[in-house]
Amino acid sequence: QVQLVESGGGLVQAGGSLRLSCAASGLTFASYTVGWFRQAPGKEREFVAAISWSGGRTYDVDSVKGRFTISRDNAKSTVYLQMNSLKPEDTAVYYCAARYKASALLIRAVTAYNYWGQGTQVTVSS
Repeated sequence: QVQLVESGGGLVQAGGSLRLSCAASGLTFASYTVGWFRQAPGKEREFVAAISWSGGRTYDVDSVKGRFTISRDNAKSTVYLQMNSLKPEDTAVYYCAARYKASALLIRAVTAYNYWGQGTQVTVSS
């Protein structure tokens, strides 16, 4: 059974940092592209960042460029999202998701991912 478990969320002041983790089990982790998405109240789930199955390529959305960094440790079956210079508009539930060797064309699409975690709340106060 595939499981993705997010952790590391919390309450932080604007300008602060958090590191989210996504621990995977039940799959050949090194063969899976992993993405981070977020959903704020009343809004649709949106793409934040992703990392290729090899770790050789990363993707992110303009609103987090230069502030968020995605990385992976295949030996630990874990993907990380380092979030710096947090803003109140980053407040959302953050989800990680996995898809077997997703192509670059699909990597930003919510519907492209087969497996999802339960989410972790990130709240940034002003």
